[in-house]
Amino acid sequence: MKLLISILFAGWVCTHEVEGFVPSTMVSRRVIVRARQNKNETMEPAKTRGVKTKHCIPLDEIDLDDLPKVGGKTASLGEMIQQLTPLGVAVPGGFGVSSSAYDAVLDRFQLRERLELLLRDVDVNNLDDLANRGRQARLMIMNAGLPDEVIEQIEEAYGEMCTCNLHSCGKDCSVAVRSSATAEDLPTASFAGQQASFLNVVGKHSVCSAVLECLASVFTDRAIAYRVHNGFDHMQVKGAVSVQLMVRSDLASSGVAFTLDPDTGFRDVVVITGSYGLGESVVGGKVDPDETQVFKPMIGKVADPIIKRSIGRKQTKIVYTKDGSDKRTKTLLTPDADAERPCFSDEDAKTIAEWCCKIEKHYSKHHGHPTPMDIEWAKDGITGELFIVQARPETVRSAQKSNVLKQTEVSSHKPPMMEGSAIGSDAAGGVARVIRDVSEISNMKPGEILVADMTDPDWV
Repeated sequence: MKLLISILFAGWVCTHEVEGFVPSTMVSRRVIVRARQNKNETMEPAKTRGVKTKHCIPLDEIDLDDLPKVGGKTASLGEMIQQLTPLGVAVPGGFGVSSSAYDAVLDRFQLRERLELLLRDVDVNNLDDLANRGRQARLMIMNAGLPDEVIEQIEEAYGEMCTCNLHSCGKDCSVAVRSSATAEDLPTASFAGQQASFLNVVGKHSVCSAVLECLASVFTDRAIAYRVHNGFDHMQVKGAVSVQLMVRSDLASSGVAFTLDPDTGFRDVVVITGSYGLGESVVGGKVDPDETQVFKPMIGKVADPIIKRSIGRKQTKIVYTKDGSDKRTKTLLTPDADAERPCFSDEDAKTIAEWCCKIEKHYSKHHGHPTPMDIEWAKDGITGELFIVQARPETVRSAQKSNVLKQTEVSSHKPPMMEGSAIGSDAAGGVARVIRDVSEISNMKPGEILVADMTDPDWV
């Protein structure tokens, strides 16, 4: 089959680097690749000719029942906009790119069959084999490109959402483009952070480019390994994408909130963490954030339901770059004066906690059982408004016994060689392995103790 490649230039940047992910710059510099067949050959399978599939759906038309076609992240955003916005929970609008767009890509050039063959006997315990096959899978999708019909619908939906948005009307708006796979953000499993996210994406060509990257990121090394370990069929998990208006938290702060204590499992608190700038700093574990705990039973009953406050180092912050730069975001050191003060107020914490309780109550009712939530929030530095930008069921601590608290005490030890922030409470012994970069993670042996300046979810 002869392929003719036409290219549209577009600018974008990935703010969260996923392990083993090959950006489109390795195919061609900042491009959307539209692969076309010979003019005498059929572009799409015969069964789809003459039938226009709706690939893009406004978030306010989506709910949790749409998860199979838009993925967990997008379904959750739509559910909150429909059900919780009337209760005062603010959620930015946007649209979802459904799994039908992913199917349209895989239906080209026998890509589905080629991917299935490539991954049939992948050895996820062999990191070199995993990385090689994951790279091949992503490049196959990038080379296949988005069909024209999908591109046209994305550009149309983007144009409509930019007509009038949070900060301006009538011009290209800044959006977040995030993967939303059909097995992502489930009550029993979470693919959170395993696939690509792009922040401050501006312009229709850039949005299309980011969408294609997100679809390709279904086959990151980490996502492939997670599916194997959890019994998911590679070809049954489909890619989908959420496109959401950006909140200017680069001028303020953002973070993550849990409706239980992620360390102990205690369910009567909302634990709110935050740092300056865009939320990837906290989500990706790149900083020591501020933390506030709010006692649920006292929310709305007393003036100050906050039971704990702590200020983290907040070492860096992610902000927008100036117009004209090749990159859309950059990481800056946080000034000492800012690092020493809280990045969100007590009033912000009380509002976020109140919203989190409403979200947890709604999802618990929907699922028919208590459902602790993992929620991302952002504050707009221009308008001063707070927003919820993502919400998913918490799947780690909530799966453990909630009435058991385990604490480990070390009776004696030598003077510490180094200190750092702990996540949870436990003790272990073994040979220390210093890892300076994710490329060295394969050097770790079973039973060794990881020592790193800062860990990253992609290291799992």
